[in-house]
Amino acid sequence: YTQYNKIISSGTRHNNFDPPLETTPATMKVQQQLTPLAAAIAIVATTATRTLAFAPSRDSTRTSRSSSHLLHAATPPSPKTTQNPITSPQADLTFTPPDPLNDFQITDPLCAQAASKMKRVMVPVSPSVSSTGYVGISYIHFAADENAKKQAQSDGDATLPLLLVHGFDSSALEFRRLGPQLSSRGIDVYCVDLLGWGYTQLDDVASFSAQAKIEALEGFWKTMGGYGEVVVGGASLGGAAVIEFAAKNLCRFSKEEGQLEGRDDENKSREGCVRGTVLLDAQGFVDGIGPMSFLPSPLARLGIQVLKSEPLRESANQMSYFDKEQFATEDALKVGRMHCLRDGWEEGMLSFMQSGGFRPKEKVGLVDVPSLVIWGRDDGILEKEFAQKFVDTMPDAQLQWIERCGHVPHLEQPELTAKYIAEFLRSEKLRPLETTSISNANYIMNNVMNGPWGAIGLGGVAVAAATGAAAAGTLMGGGM
Repeated sequence: YTQYNKIISSGTRHNNFDPPLETTPATMKVQQQLTPLAAAIAIVATTATRTLAFAPSRDSTRTSRSSSHLLHAATPPSPKTTQNPITSPQADLTFTPPDPLNDFQITDPLCAQAASKMKRVMVPVSPSVSSTGYVGISYIHFAADENAKKQAQSDGDATLPLLLVHGFDSSALEFRRLGPQLSSRGIDVYCVDLLGWGYTQLDDVASFSAQAKIEALEGFWKTMGGYGEVVVGGASLGGAAVIEFAAKNLCRFSKEEGQLEGRDDENKSREGCVRGTVLLDAQGFVDGIGPMSFLPSPLARLGIQVLKSEPLRESANQMSYFDKEQFATEDALKVGRMHCLRDGWEEGMLSFMQSGGFRPKEKVGLVDVPSLVIWGRDDGILEKEFAQKFVDTMPDAQLQWIERCGHVPHLEQPELTAKYIAEFLRSEKLRPLETTSISNANYIMNNVMNGPWGAIGLGGVAVAAATGAAAAGTLMGGGM
């Protein structure tokens, strides 16, 4: 396995991360030495190591969920945010936040603090993802420091909220260092888990595919942000998710028929929500996940077992940092592995693998909003050429290198990363154009009342509860 891993890793690095199935003399020799089963495991593990583009994430919550969920209205994410009256947040009361210290002996105080802020909210999805029309999505809200926020507003430097997406098979805890840095600068930050990873709902879900993940991400922002203007950021494979999300939800303003021409943005109708993107050592020019998507289920399950093993996670841990001694610690390994121990994680991973993964390559050039590309100069996972390729491909992108930094600048250089992101968010072209996060009544009427979630309609929570109760037993507020 070690020989195979080295050969495949070195070979594919010269092929822009094409699926690692090249038949060179060296690989053929090693494959012949391995049994077919061992070779299959090695392929899965090798692909996972490179795809992992791993930044420590975690899960200590093994709580198994029943098919019915008790819900209650969650606290609005910001005093300045107007909640969509139809998709106002409903918290999943079955959720218990992870306990890093007591359950896994993690001593990192920022991890414990971030975990204590974690919540899970029920968000709307299509029946192909969940028969009830909802799934539970976990997230961490690093609320903007009020003093810093007021100062920024008085200085004319108010910012849009930032929605951050973690890397491959990680969690929102990946942003445990960056989140506090940004919130202290007066920025509202939502770090969200992709469906099937982190601490999201795992039972009673029909699909954890790449598209299901994007759909749940959309549902999250409709629920928690009211589909208001937002900047979305993604780390590593999370960048691929962000590219797909952004390309589908680009913010566009247009004049309503009969409106007077003028500078006033209040007179404009908005479609979409994404005003900008932040890409942290992001994957954007490779589609799919290579041979993992073609393995028969028994071999894929075996590969999934390898994926959560300590040796593989430690390998990814070491590859992620420039300063390995300081950051590639046992704590980092645990944080990056614990969510894999949850009941249902394997099924969720199998569903994602068999879906073929994200396909962002052809969508990068469609993201024509201001974008900030941040790249660690010493990234040992993704090629440096990809950083400039984003700038060359995207209509409005800028590149910021971070020296003495590996694949995860948000973990290895969080203060500097936060500084660059804050400057980007406060640029003139990203100033908020609406007085509230949700001021577009047309969106609510057209996309909620008459859209895929129209079954909720004006009855809101009550109707959803009644419908769900008939199908799945005890159900309140539209959850499961």
